[in-house]
Amino acid sequence: MCNDMIIRRMAGIVVVLSVALGFLVSEKFFYFTAFVGLNLLQSSYTNFCLPEKLFAKLGWFGCRPASANAKGAR
Repeated sequence: MCNDMIIRRMAGIVVVLSVALGFLVSEKFFYFTAFVGLNLLQSSYTNFCLPEKLFAKLGWFGCRPASANAKGAR
C-alpha cells in the first residue's frame, strides 16, 4: 500500500471518529475534526505531513507497481 492511501485512510477514520464523538460525547471533539481538516489543507500546499514522516520511520511505506502485484498473484 502506498503512503497516500495510508494517510487518506487514517485521516478519514479520524474525521469520522471525531465527528461521532462530537455528537455522542462532547462538542469539543469537533475541534479535533477541524484540526485534521486544517492539517490536510496545509499539507496540500506545503507537501509536509507529519503522520507521513512518522509512518515512514516505522517502515509502513513501500509502494509496489501494479505489475509486480499481478506477477505475485500468478
